[in-house]
Amino acid sequence: MNSIDCSTIIPVLLPYPFQTPFYYTVPSDLQIIPLGPGNLIKVPLNGRKEIGVVWHDSTLPKTLSIPQDNIKKIKKFKPILSILPLPPLPLSLLQFVDWVAAYTLSPRGSVLAITLRGIQKIVNEKANPKKGWVISNSKHDLNGIPRTKAREKTLAYLKRQQDPKTTLQIVKEAQVSPSVIKNLHQQGILEEKYLAEKSIFQKPNIHFNHITLNAEQQVSTQFLNQKIQENQFSATLLQGITGSGKTEVYMEAIADCINIGKVSLILLPEIALSSQWINRFEKRFGVKPALWHSDLTEKQRRLTWQAALRNEISVLVGARSALFLPLNNLGLIIVDEEHESSFKQEEGIIYHARDMAIVKATLSKCPIVLVSATPSLETLVNAKQKKYHHLTLTQRHGEARLPNIEIVNMRHDPPNRGLYLSPRLVKATKKILGKKEQILFFLNRRGYAPLTLCRACGFRMECPHCSAWLIEHRAQNKLICHHCDYSIPFPKECPHCLEKESLVPIGPGIERITEEARTTFPDAKILIMSSDTLTSPIATAEAIKLITQHEVDLIIGTQIVAKGWHFPYLTLVGVIDADLGLSGADLRASEKTLQLLHQVSGRAGREQIVGTVMLQSYLADHPVIKALAKNDFDEFMRYEANERKEGFWPPYGRLTAIIISADDEETTKHTAYELSLHSPKIDSVLVLGPTAAPLALLRNRYRQRFLIRSKKNLAIQPVIRQWLSCIKIKKGVKIEVDVDPISFL
Repeated sequence: MNSIDCSTIIPVLLPYPFQTPFYYTVPSDLQIIPLGPGNLIKVPLNGRKEIGVVWHDSTLPKTLSIPQDNIKKIKKFKPILSILPLPPLPLSLLQFVDWVAAYTLSPRGSVLAITLRGIQKIVNEKANPKKGWVISNSKHDLNGIPRTKAREKTLAYLKRQQDPKTTLQIVKEAQVSPSVIKNLHQQGILEEKYLAEKSIFQKPNIHFNHITLNAEQQVSTQFLNQKIQENQFSATLLQGITGSGKTEVYMEAIADCINIGKVSLILLPEIALSSQWINRFEKRFGVKPALWHSDLTEKQRRLTWQAALRNEISVLVGARSALFLPLNNLGLIIVDEEHESSFKQEEGIIYHARDMAIVKATLSKCPIVLVSATPSLETLVNAKQKKYHHLTLTQRHGEARLPNIEIVNMRHDPPNRGLYLSPRLVKATKKILGKKEQILFFLNRRGYAPLTLCRACGFRMECPHCSAWLIEHRAQNKLICHHCDYSIPFPKECPHCLEKESLVPIGPGIERITEEARTTFPDAKILIMSSDTLTSPIATAEAIKLITQHEVDLIIGTQIVAKGWHFPYLTLVGVIDADLGLSGADLRASEKTLQLLHQVSGRAGREQIVGTVMLQSYLADHPVIKALAKNDFDEFMRYEANERKEGFWPPYGRLTAIIISADDEETTKHTAYELSLHSPKIDSVLVLGPTAAPLALLRNRYRQRFLIRSKKNLAIQPVIRQWLSCIKIKKGVKIEVDVDPISFL
């Protein structure tokens, strides 16, 4: 047996689908630099240079006693290439990566890849930070080297500087030639250092513009301030009716966090929301916050990522991936519109940003605030069980009052054939237009029509790659699949029976509603708000500007209009199909519909004029429609909680989905069947399936699904990990695990 010194062997996690770190050696010329968990380094991997992170869970002892034949294997460990000139990642972030990986049953390296997306270009030497010149620590003068006036001017200039200076700066300010600098470098008198990039983020001024709060807001603000001062984990639900000033309350919490030198992280469900939110933030603090979302340029992402790591950011607002930024000194996390399903990442690493934000707050030992007018049932139950603190705002801010809700029973008051706006809604719209106020028509369906069929043979236009109908987009003269983006020009004849001009639209999308509105209200200035028209934050900001400056009379939009906007002149909301979303096998269908329509309703009458909401429904007796009519969100959620509690459905039990997919249908079914033979036999675990997923074909892949219902106190991950290890997965077969699924497609 031989003993080998392992002090220069370090574990390095790489941003690829690896569960465990790789081991590398530290060459002698880099051993003078202290290396520890979180340090970013470059390492060789399959002939490439890759960024890795020195990991924190190495089980490698200081010395190893190993057989002689294994010494060669140890000696094959490759040396690291360099150490990036950046501070180490926070230990809490490394722990967060571990936690997310374990909870979602994902490789740790894949989770780390989300964290490192902001700096991937640093691997390219051309994208490295710029370098400048400083006087070498080992040689401060010209002893032994011929003294010249130019050399002395160069050293005198650099001795007065605190930071490295570029060749251009030295040439310009010391008035010497570049060859002087090159010669001093060759003599070992000057050495290169990375230039610190100037922070592009200004510190918010907490005294810039104070907000006047009402009594309820003041109570909530004082409570949150106390939690921030305690500097430990706590979870608080801030629930307030639409327009009650929840944002103003947590803005004051952000101010308290800034005041004690801590960092605030705010998660928003949609990038589109950021434009109006940023304006409110700038009005309060005098500067813009740091932003993190997918529309940033690579340079913006790199600068923001590095500023976060260097603790140069006070407030960062972003989408769900902002959770993986290397924020130091976290003092507060806000999850705005916490009920939003868009916080769920459905592809790649499947996680819920709200739930992972709570984990991050726990690891960072800071308070988290979940904000919503319509909290998820999971959050409400946690508040009821005293796991979360619960703050409520029951009054609209200022003089605004809640809108009046009217149910338009479409069975009794239908529109004319081929139309979708009821006579009552048309009459109310004309009245509001006459008052020079604004109207919103809401329909959560993009395009012109959700279905196109042949009136001659009944053939339905379907996507060849998905189990879904093609959606007509008349403005583009196309049929489009919203799942895979497949599209074709609108056919002039039925592809099945070849009958010409026989294809007809069935049902309305917002394009069809817009067409009807232009005919019915010819003088109205109309703006469409959907993901098809608001394709960037700039486009969204322009749309909001037009609305707030009252250059729009009628807004027609999908669910994007429900997400926390403040439109001061909007007094009438017409929901075209209030029943949309109430059918199907989705466990949360009723909850999601109530939340969505409640949020849409909340856009009306947010200033002095009382608003009106008209819900067109064929199911006027449905519990959701009744709850909306009474404006009683809490009563319905109590009813929903009782319904789920009886069957141990979430949040009283846990669901996990397993999706098996492959290019071949038989392979998919066979894998699912083989897996079913090894399904866990545990009293507290019920396995449902396998069966074809509702979207049985998605992007040319056939899909089978298991649903696993388990008790809340059971850690389901080890059970599933053991189950999946029972079979050998064939090449081309993909198995996805979704713990706590939101979508059931």
